Amino acid sequence: MPTTVGERLDRLAPVRRVMRGIDRRTVVRTGIVAAVAYAAWLAIGAFGRPYNFFDMKIYHGAVVWWASGHELYEFVAPDTTLGFTYPPFAGLAMLPMAHLPVMMAGLVNAAVSIAALAVVLAALLRPIVDRLGWPLWYTVAIATPLAVAIEPARETLGYGQVNLLLFGLVIADLVALRWRSRRGTHGTEGDGPLLRFVYSGAWAGVGIGLATAVKLTPALFIFYLMITRQWRVAMTAIGTTVAVTIGSFGIVGAESRAYFGSVLWQTERVGAADMTPNQSLAGLLARLYDSIETPGLLWLAFSVLVLALGLSRAADAHRDGDELTAFTLVGLTANVISPISWTHHLVWVIPAIIVLVDHAIRRHDASRGPTPRATPGGSGEAATVPALRPPIWYPALTGVRHAVAAVGLYLLFLVSPIWPYEHQLPEVSHYQDGLFGALMENSLALALIVLVATLPWRPGAEPAFHTDRMARAAMLYARR
Repeated sequence: MPTTVGERLDRLAPVRRVMRGIDRRTVVRTGIVAAVAYAAWLAIGAFGRPYNFFDMKIYHGAVVWWASGHELYEFVAPDTTLGFTYPPFAGLAMLPMAHLPVMMAGLVNAAVSIAALAVVLAALLRPIVDRLGWPLWYTVAIATPLAVAIEPARETLGYGQVNLLLFGLVIADLVALRWRSRRGTHGTEGDGPLLRFVYSGAWAGVGIGLATAVKLTPALFIFYLMITRQWRVAMTAIGTTVAVTIGSFGIVGAESRAYFGSVLWQTERVGAADMTPNQSLAGLLARLYDSIETPGLLWLAFSVLVLALGLSRAADAHRDGDELTAFTLVGLTANVISPISWTHHLVWVIPAIIVLVDHAIRRHDASRGPTPRATPGGSGEAATVPALRPPIWYPALTGVRHAVAAVGLYLLFLVSPIWPYEHQLPEVSHYQDGLFGALMENSLALALIVLVATLPWRPGAEPAFHTDRMARAAMLYARR
């Protein structure tokens, strides 16, 4: 018997050696990541809707129809009145999936979209985790399933949409602005010309241009770049959009003429304005008026007001050195003023939550006293400058207001209370469940408008083109 026990202990020796080489903290963190991912999966099942790649089936059917020699915009999905509504460049980009089964195409799109979301979160969170000393992999591993669980991401993945990919293209330009502000300091002398070009950020604007060529709403970012006098980036975005569009005319001229000549103006191909998943200002007004159509003049007047508010606040955030909040305000503004903003379009609430969380952390840290610190290399921040004077009587509560706002915003888009009160005219009035039901049906749209009006920015947090000025501000603050 002792011999048997000894043999078993000897067999366990290699296992013990392996376990000694594993950091216990890493094991705990891996377990937490797995628990968060499982909780996110349960939340999608509890609050999400039945997903069967509905939109992907339309895209897949359209490109298969097109590849077989038919006209792209003549396709109508079986048992629906829906067809392909994107520009021809998007059709060309989706054409390779005609060689895949539709379910495989949906799974590939979901996998690539989740990977793109993880990369975006790494880019957005790195300046924060570098400042706080948190491990990037652990933070991103937790943030990714949390982001996937909320309404815009889970709808994008479940319906086979492209919003996370377009989101990634726009954020790529934000990263390029960071690198450009440091004039390519990521590169080394051993890097080749291609890597030096990438790290220089000279390509900033290409992502926005490509996103605009696929879907027109990202064009608002070009307008933002122009009003903030980021001329080179704006011209790069415009040039990319024009080049891609002209190239599409050269490759598929018939489809390009059909799209820009007629399909673009056929708004009925998208859906009725009052449909519950349309959480734009136009959808909000249509439902408030209990009408299938949006009151045009009222929508135009409020849209101009929201546009002016959103872009002016984005420009202020840019001038104060917070490019992430500026981009977020532009994206949220585009969601609000677009005639149709389905819930899977609302991906800009993800960086809005990040901004609120970081603002809460900054305010809480600032309550301990002014301690500006230079940011480690590669973080994208020149310096931390406490810009707000917190109340000195209750320092422990400083930042709680923004933390509560971040948690409330996350829970709103996690639960997504619009669906229990979904109604469709003319069968059922949008006031069928009273004022509370109408409020719930419009809750996401109202949250977007509130964010455009109140989302705070963090001076010096994303100092694209502001490195020297923000460093001087930190020095001045330190001398006080």
